[in-house]
Amino acid sequence: MIDFTLSKEQEAFREYAHQVAVEEMRPVSLACDQSENVQEAFFWNMQKRLRASAALRPSREPGKARQDNLFSLLLQEEMAWGDAALAISLPGPGLAAPPILSQGTSEQQARFLSIYNDGKLHWGALALTEPGIGSDVAGMATTAALEGDEWVINGHKHYITNGERADLIVTFATIDKQLGREGIRPFVVPKGTPGLIMGRIEEKMGLRASQTVELIFENCRVPKDHLLAGREQTQKAGFKAAMGTLDATRPLVAILAVGLARAAYEAVQHWLEKELPAGYPLSKRHEIEDELAALGQEIQMARFLAWRAAWMADRRMPNSKEASMSKAYAGSLVMKATAAAVRITAPGEDGETKQFIHKWFRDAKVFDIFEGTAQIQRLIIARRMFPDIDIP
Repeated sequence: MIDFTLSKEQEAFREYAHQVAVEEMRPVSLACDQSENVQEAFFWNMQKRLRASAALRPSREPGKARQDNLFSLLLQEEMAWGDAALAISLPGPGLAAPPILSQGTSEQQARFLSIYNDGKLHWGALALTEPGIGSDVAGMATTAALEGDEWVINGHKHYITNGERADLIVTFATIDKQLGREGIRPFVVPKGTPGLIMGRIEEKMGLRASQTVELIFENCRVPKDHLLAGREQTQKAGFKAAMGTLDATRPLVAILAVGLARAAYEAVQHWLEKELPAGYPLSKRHEIEDELAALGQEIQMARFLAWRAAWMADRRMPNSKEASMSKAYAGSLVMKATAAAVRITAPGEDGETKQFIHKWFRDAKVFDIFEGTAQIQRLIIARRMFPDIDIP
């Protein structure tokens, strides 16, 4: 049975994560957004604090389900409350981890992920999205051809988070375009591999402190054993790895949106209590309070949808529908919450509260887009709910 009541250990972990967000992220949030340059000292401080948070996670008891996904959600909500752009820029394997853990052999997992435990700053990235194909992963154009003991990768990826910083990039490519989705395979491409070319760093409206780049592969050669799980994996394993990665990351994206929506919600509460302009109509204040009450309920619903998907993932249960539900709902909610915050706080002076709110409004839009647009999420949900109906 699903229980949304947090244990004492989980509450302590969430409180610690919130304190980190208050002390490390909020103070630098506006400056990082304006300069688009995050100081290395910030990453070192965060790595130290997050390693300390890992000690607060209880060890898995024999016979009990994992809690890894739920603890990740508790952490990421607080990080996004602090600053969503910085949250997705933190050192670690990031989006490279899910395909390595789900598709890599035990030897590959140890080999590729060991660097993230050496005490230094390391990043990972996932190269899935391509120009022109949007969310149609089956239409992937990046190719990989086996030549002797090496895979030769050619293609173009864009909107890759932490791509320039990444020590390794899990890159999806097709070994045969005629096979469609069954030809897709995941490859680990280390930083500095000849033929891996860093393209432009995107100039973005929101999440400006995060790094988003394009990657170009020109006869990029990686060893044969950098194909995750080896060449003998089942035909659809590569595509399933891509979809499984999204099933794992969509609840994380959803909870990031929840954290950002909560930040805007709490800022409006602060504005009403501390910064309300003199002579503000009492009836208008009551309208805003009613609106905030409804918004608070929606934030809680979005949080529980993400928790449910994480609960299922921790028990190795298929969660594609639930992951998409959480992503679709939270992506819409964060736009609603931040837009309401901009509208409600429009009267009065432009102090720090409004600076944060305007930043959060710019940051919010991408949560309705990346990891699959809202339209794609609804399509996935419909296909899972009505498997006997042919939904194109």
